[in-house]
Amino acid sequence: MKTIGLLGGMSWESSALYYEILNEEVKERLGGLHSARCVMLSVDFAEIERLQMAGDWERAGALLAEEARRIEAAGAEMLLLCTNTMHKLAPQIEAAIAIPFLHIADATGAAIRRAGLRTVGLLGTRFTMEEAFYADRLRKRWGLEVLIPEAADRQIVHQIIYEELVLGIVRDESRRKYLRIIDDLRRRGAEGIIEGCTEIGMLLTPKHTDIPLFDTTRIHALAAVEAALSQ
Repeated sequence: MKTIGLLGGMSWESSALYYEILNEEVKERLGGLHSARCVMLSVDFAEIERLQMAGDWERAGALLAEEARRIEAAGAEMLLLCTNTMHKLAPQIEAAIAIPFLHIADATGAAIRRAGLRTVGLLGTRFTMEEAFYADRLRKRWGLEVLIPEAADRQIVHQIIYEELVLGIVRDESRRKYLRIIDDLRRRGAEGIIEGCTEIGMLLTPKHTDIPLFDTTRIHALAAVEAALSQ
């Protein structure tokens, strides 16, 4: 079993889910008392959030690249960045390490193609929804059509993430808002919805809607287990 490196803390709420999923899946596959070999470094999200809001992506990239090097030095044989938004900085992080970097959008794109879908709605932070680093990767590498909510709804999605979900707050009222936004994306042609923030799975699960949901946290973690157990 290879050692999985986790760069987490963005937020710790979803990083805890990564750890849980990794260990549950390894136990399911190998049985007995097996659990995942992993190394996690969890950053202080307040520092990252300040850099995001200030638009200082260069500093954020340097910070995460240094943390990635520490994870590699601790023995990790692959790296997961446990957040969608900060994949904006994937090139800087990949350049800092020699171990494989498992990109969350690639794992998600593969899952969507396996499901036979081509047009998907994308929910996430405003950075993930509005900037090209995520949707363009899905379009160019995986041949997907990616729809995002209208401007007012993007603000709602973003605000609920930062004011509630990253703090572990899950509200029925917010779920209803997300479901309304999903209905709009469906009317525009979405066949499935990418939960493109690692905390959204805390709010929405398949029991809440009949449209396929692609939980990026689970998809990413399962891809890591597959890589860790492959020869």
